[in-house]
Amino acid sequence: MAGYIIGQIKELNNTDAFGAYQGAAGPIVAQYGGKLVVNSTKIDARDGGWSPVGMVVLEFESVEQARKFYNSPEYQAVIGQRFDSADSALIIVDGD
Repeated sequence: MAGYIIGQIKELNNTDAFGAYQGAAGPIVAQYGGKLVVNSTKIDARDGGWSPVGMVVLEFESVEQARKFYNSPEYQAVIGQRFDSADSALIIVDGD
């Protein structure tokens, strides 16, 4: 069953640096078999106090593969760029 990584951007602190992070992370996602499903700033928040300025959804063949990507040395080498350029959060969801 598919596994998903869902990320939210609460606040973007440095647009150029975040763009560099996206450019570095994209090939790593592909290397681990991930597929970009959603990457949008067009968000219509309705309830629950959740109001991100950006969302991303990545799909992997399994939750285990999503974890392999996240924990990979390649991704861990660039994750600091995300932390430095945006107030963000990420979850891994089992699609089962």
